[in-house]
Amino acid sequence: MMAGFGHGTRRYPRSRGRTWSRTGPDRATLGIIGVICAIAGFFVLGIILGPVALVCGWLAMGRTWSGANGAWPALVAFVLGAIDTLLAIIWLVGAATPGSGLF
Repeated sequence: MMAGFGHGTRRYPRSRGRTWSRTGPDRATLGIIGVICAIAGFFVLGIILGPVALVCGWLAMGRTWSGANGAWPALVAFVLGAIDTLLAIIWLVGAATPGSGLF
């Protein structure tokens, strides 16, 4: 007998082995994306890429400060994102002063 569309031979619920876990490559990928955004933010669009790196680093660390389980890219992304955001804010404040030629 042939199984119809949407009616496979599998029983429900699906096995837990196929569900995504939050401890593997998902966090490592977020950490690497955060590092790339932080480094790129030093050169262009720091006010946007800095907070993106902060968020990616924070989520990749699992919202904790422990450096366990190889969370070094996440920590680097968080720190560089904070520096990047701070430098972008200082640059914007400095560019908006009356003597800088914008006003």
